[in-house]
Amino acid sequence: MRALRVRHLAQPREALELVREEPVPTPAEGQLVVRVRACPVNFPDVLMCAGEYQVRPEPPFTPGVELCGEVVETAAGVDGLSPGDRVIGAGAVPHGGFAEYALMDAARTFHAPPELSDAEAASLFIGYQTGWFGLHRRAGLRPGETLLVHAASGGVGSAAVQLGKAAGATVVGVVGGADKARVARELGADVVVDRHTEDFVGVVKDLTSGAGADVVYDPVGGEAYERSTKCVAFEGRILVIGFASGRIPTPGLNHALIKNYSIVGLHWGLYNERDPRAVREAHRDLCRMAQEGKISPLVSERVTLDELTEAAQRVADGHTVGRVVYTNE
Repeated sequence: MRALRVRHLAQPREALELVREEPVPTPAEGQLVVRVRACPVNFPDVLMCAGEYQVRPEPPFTPGVELCGEVVETAAGVDGLSPGDRVIGAGAVPHGGFAEYALMDAARTFHAPPELSDAEAASLFIGYQTGWFGLHRRAGLRPGETLLVHAASGGVGSAAVQLGKAAGATVVGVVGGADKARVARELGADVVVDRHTEDFVGVVKDLTSGAGADVVYDPVGGEAYERSTKCVAFEGRILVIGFASGRIPTPGLNHALIKNYSIVGLHWGLYNERDPRAVREAHRDLCRMAQEGKISPLVSERVTLDELTEAAQRVADGHTVGRVVYTNE
């Protein structure tokens, strides 16, 4: 089979090498082999290439932490999944989804919703599960509240916009540039702020008559987090999702005390270890919303395996919207 392998740690363009005669991986107990149908480029894939993710596989390895595939073979300990099933879930790195065939752990594999295409279904797992757990389990978003979403046109942010609207919130999306602003509006954001030309703090305060955002969804960190503390509401919740800006902020805890807001962390991966039942519940709820047409992952590009390295580099550089997805058709 063909696969992209990280031979040494670097940015995707330097790290990824196309191997044309890689053996199809063999599943261990509790694993399955799938023919990859679609695999989005996630920011963890980019970080993994550079050795900057919390999971640090030793090279050589194949990234691709999320995928849609067709089951080819199952090993012992796999129940409820059979050859031919169309599934979504986590790629079992070092044999991830940047390949023609991949391994998946059965515990993190689910039947794909039939309403979604391969590329859309592949994009439903990490970003939408992150949004579901962040908004519902961690922040307790309620109908009528105001939700501020940073990087609202990106893979994680676009999911949060749709999930926020489905929950009955007023959604303010922050983006960088006119093209990304257009995408955020199409996703359903009620108000869109181009941070290059507007101050989102003022926009949020005007929209809420000075009250501020009840929930802030922040996958960016750095200045985005620091500015958000200036427009978070009384008893508001700032969700720490990630640090795409490359800078981890240092919160002023005295400020959180004085303004009476919460700083809430989300490590979605821990739920797979500590509360897998909740992950299954989230999957069922997300499938229901997809069936009802309330959510639909934004796939901006479909690329081949030969084009995947440059696509991953564009994601690393912040030059994409929605999901860039490798499709194996």
